Amino acid sequence: MIDFDAAPLRAIGLTPAMAQAAFAHPSTPDGASPRLVRVTEVHRETLVVHDGERETRVRPLPRLTRELAEADTALAVGDWVLLAADAHGEPWVHERIAPLTHIARRDADGRRHPVVSNVDTALLVMGLDDDYNPRRLERFLTLVQTQGVTPVVVLTKADAVSPERVADALAELRGRLPRGLEMLAIDGRDPASAHHLAPWLGGGQTLVLLGSSGAGKSTLTNALLGAAVQDTGAVREHDSRGKHTTTSRSLHRLPGGACVIDTPGVRTLRPDVDEASLDAVFGDIAALAPRCRFRDCQHGAEPGCAVREGVSPDRLRNYQKLQRELRRDTLTALERQAQLSRWKTLTRAGRERSKSKRGER
Repeated sequence: MIDFDAAPLRAIGLTPAMAQAAFAHPSTPDGASPRLVRVTEVHRETLVVHDGERETRVRPLPRLTRELAEADTALAVGDWVLLAADAHGEPWVHERIAPLTHIARRDADGRRHPVVSNVDTALLVMGLDDDYNPRRLERFLTLVQTQGVTPVVVLTKADAVSPERVADALAELRGRLPRGLEMLAIDGRDPASAHHLAPWLGGGQTLVLLGSSGAGKSTLTNALLGAAVQDTGAVREHDSRGKHTTTSRSLHRLPGGACVIDTPGVRTLRPDVDEASLDAVFGDIAALAPRCRFRDCQHGAEPGCAVREGVSPDRLRNYQKLQRELRRDTLTALERQAQLSRWKTLTRAGRERSKSKRGER
């Protein structure tokens, strides 16, 4: 029988759906009476968990770590887990309750990395300075929207640019991104930011802040908390990039009853999605594709391409690049090796043609 009191756990984001999932989860194999807690920090070998009243640093059982690794995943901030003591009174994480939502990304080698679990809303934070990059924002949108998480675009540093610049940025994004997507521009240092974000800060809600380094995620977290809890730092003048002042994900309780997870900026962002999910995010491209003259149109140089006529070139290039990355992620090791060999062959052939044109041997 799982032991938990719902009242204090609601303060760290326990929802009725997650409480039901916890009740349905079988008890630990050794018969111990486990407690339901939430992961607030993940470190190399340890976790920090919260029971609604206090935090505790614990370790996951090696068996659990191995099982999750075999399933190509791992524990993430926001997970709900079962904690039980061993014969010596040492607390261990025995099980993970299957997350209701889970965001993961892939690295350059295609390996999956969990980001967060059990979040309701993702604040996609982007600065209006040199951090402004609609293509990167589309990647973050792809990362979260296919996982059942509500995205909200938050443009920060509105105080650092002119009102015309703010209006132009919002107009560009509204014309480029899916309709109905919530967007707002704020000064992340202003305590009034919490008022602007109030619709997503209700009791029991969990938010995650996603964005590049220097976008203002930690500054916004501090504004929502009403205290300087997260370290913040300056950005480089020439490109407005941050210096990774936030080095790990962490969950914080907000005064109004919601929880917020701050995350480090990512250098490489490859959403962990399938092709159908990608088409759902780029719905305008999927809707126009059947109107192309050729059924197998690749939206390149083919005549009569409805997609090229109806979608901005930059958005189309971003979609095609995400498609290529997605297909690489599905290749086996042998297929990747064969692809690499083909690239090397084509590169050598190109060099030989160049030498031939220059009259070299």
